[in-house]
Amino acid sequence: MDWRSPIVLATCISSISMMLPSKIPPPKNSIKQLPAEVPQKRLQQQAESIALRIRSSGKVAGTGIAIRKQGSDYTVLTNEHVLKAGKAPYQIQTPDRKIHQATQVKDANFKGNDLALLRFTSSGTEYTTAKLGAVPKVGDEVFAGGFPFAEEGAKDRGFVFKTGKVWRVLDKALEGGYQIGYTNEIEKGMSGGPLLNIRGEVVGVNGVHAYPLWGDPYQYKDGTEPSAALREQMSKYSWGIPIETFKQLAPSAFEITNVSNK
Repeated sequence: MDWRSPIVLATCISSISMMLPSKIPPPKNSIKQLPAEVPQKRLQQQAESIALRIRSSGKVAGTGIAIRKQGSDYTVLTNEHVLKAGKAPYQIQTPDRKIHQATQVKDANFKGNDLALLRFTSSGTEYTTAKLGAVPKVGDEVFAGGFPFAEEGAKDRGFVFKTGKVWRVLDKALEGGYQIGYTNEIEKGMSGGPLLNIRGEVVGVNGVHAYPLWGDPYQYKDGTEPSAALREQMSKYSWGIPIETFKQLAPSAFEITNVSNK
C-alpha cells in the first residue's frame, strides 16, 4: 500500500495523537501570571484579618494594619494622628478580640507623613499580616476597611468595609503625605485602616474622610495650595497615604515584604 494514501496518513496521525499527553505542561521558566481578581467577599475577609483596633485609655482611638511578624512580635502601621488623639499606654485588639499591650516604635521617622508604628507581642496565636501593593491608578477599584467610632448610645458596628474607585492620584503630596483620593466613604475611626486593590494588596492607608469638619488638609507639603476649584473637588473624597511612602521611609531594620505570613 502506498504510504502517501489518505488511509495510511489518517492512521499515522491518529496513532501519534494517541501518544501525545492530553495536557502539555508549561515550561519551567514561564512567567507567572498576576493573581486574578479576588472575589469581594474574600477581599473583605482579608481586610478584616489584617485590620486591628487601636485603643488608648481603654477607648478605641482608630485602626491599624498588621504589617509584619517577626518571631512573636507584630508591627502595626497606623496614622500618627490616631496616636496623638490618645495617649500611651496603647492597646491592640486583634481579630479574635484579644487585647494586647502595645508600644510605639520610636526609631521610625516618617518625615512629616501621617504615619506611625506600634508593636505588640503574641506568643500563643499567629495573626495574618498584609501583602503590600503598588500605587493604584485612576479608575482602579479599591476597598477601604476599618472600625468607625460608635455614636453615643449607638451599637458598635465593628469592622466596616467600603467599596469605591480611585478618583485622583496627586503628582505631589498634600500635608501628611496624602496623595490618593477615592470615592469610598471612610468614617471617623477608620483612620489608619487598609486600602486594598482587587488582588487584596494594601495600596494605601486611610486617613482623611470627605468634608472634614476641622483643619485644612488640602495644602501641599511644599507650602503651595491647590486652586479653589480643585480644593472644592478634593473635599468630596476620602484620602489615603500610598503604601509606597511607608516602604520608602520605613526604619532600615524593617524588612519589607509583599508576602503574607499566612
